[in-house]
Amino acid sequence: MSVVVLDGATIRDFVEDEGSFNGFVDSRFAVLDVDNDGLLSYAEMLRELESIPAVDSQFDGADEPSAEANEDVRKLYGSLFAQFDRDGSGAVDLEEFRAETRAMLLAVANGLGFLPVQMVLNEGSLLKTAVDRECSRIASL
Repeated sequence: MSVVVLDGATIRDFVEDEGSFNGFVDSRFAVLDVDNDGLLSYAEMLRELESIPAVDSQFDGADEPSAEANEDVRKLYGSLFAQFDRDGSGAVDLEEFRAETRAMLLAVANGLGFLPVQMVLNEGSLLKTAVDRECSRIASL
């Protein structure tokens, strides 16, 4: 984990750099596509969905989530998968994965705006990759 300063422009610049953005997203897709069929099933995407830190709040400090919390989390995962599965085929192809990842990152960028915020990011995450790209660009000036 790293503490970084981030703003919407950093994310937007990363998304607009087709080579960097597509390279990262394509490699993430390849990692998730365990059976190498060019599609992500719900089961394959579940690992990624389960890594979303905000879902931890469903536990409300308890050791085990309640049945209601489990159901809410299951619905959340299903809803997120449906957002990626834009054509409703039951699987996510690379173009759908790219498009939804792009849309989500741009929503984060718009939410942040131009005021810098300090965040803790996991190494290898999309946002950390965007920050690293920006740092490299600044260092080369």
